[in-house]
Amino acid sequence: MILSLLVQGVQMSLVLLAAPLLTGAVRKVKARWQRRRGASVLQPYRDLRRLLGKDVVLAENASWLFRTAPYLIFAFTWVAASLVPTFAAGLIFSWTGDLIAIIALLGAARFMLTLAGMDIGTAFGGIGASREAMIAALAEPAMLMIIIALALMAGSSQLSTIAEFMASSAAGPRVSAALALVAFVIVALAENARIPVDNPATHLELTMVHEAMVLEYSGRHLAMIELAAALKLLLMVSAIACIFGPIGLVVAGPAGAAAAAPGVAAIGAYTIGAAAYAGKLAVAAVLLGTFESAIAKMRVFRVPNLLGGALMLGLLATLLLFVSRGL
Repeated sequence: MILSLLVQGVQMSLVLLAAPLLTGAVRKVKARWQRRRGASVLQPYRDLRRLLGKDVVLAENASWLFRTAPYLIFAFTWVAASLVPTFAAGLIFSWTGDLIAIIALLGAARFMLTLAGMDIGTAFGGIGASREAMIAALAEPAMLMIIIALALMAGSSQLSTIAEFMASSAAGPRVSAALALVAFVIVALAENARIPVDNPATHLELTMVHEAMVLEYSGRHLAMIELAAALKLLLMVSAIACIFGPIGLVVAGPAGAAAAAPGVAAIGAYTIGAAAYAGKLAVAAVLLGTFESAIAKMRVFRVPNLLGGALMLGLLATLLLFVSRGL
């Protein structure tokens, strides 16, 4: 029991500490592709420390919602990221790690961010909130279709159960899984306001989505929002890794090897799982940085076509599962 609580606490701390590192690694890869030296991968930690040490500047018409939203956004995102298996599945709180619950937590964080963006009444905040609502209205149905496809394959929408099924021999190569993977990647890019949906490194008013809603924030409030954005990126990468690449993932449930192995053996298994997870994050940083360096941002009015394609891929994956079971 104590070991299970300790491992769960380690996972919660791991996602919090690794999120800025992933963001810094992606920026470093993009800088290298642009033939620049780039900032250190540890620069996001320095930025967060600097923001936490600055005073908060608030507009005169800022309400209590504007002041409390950053903390709620961070809390919702951190809880959601902690429910995604990183180095081990079937932990003590894994029964709460349902994909639908995670999407609901992210939806609550997005709702608070859009309200905060409109609270001050600036044009930038309204534009960003409007675009964020449009993207959410298209991304969430696509994500639900992906969840349905994964739940039909694994028999459950819990991430630990899905990861254990995908790691077993019963999964095998599936066309439905490949379609769900492509759709999941598209939704993840849209949810994190990455290229081609949005450019996180620009403040051009014609293209901003996420940045437009946080322009009025400063100090510790901005630090909470930036850390929540890094956690959301880590969450999506961790979800894709544990579902579609559960290599090295330790099964820590009642039937898992880690539960049956006492003491040193369990710690060794968790260490190997953590090393595998670090490798997955490194691969994801390289792939994301390379992808964003190779393509350009699309027009805002073309984003519905991209997310509509993700919805159709999720629907096709679900239909293929129904057809294959009926044969």
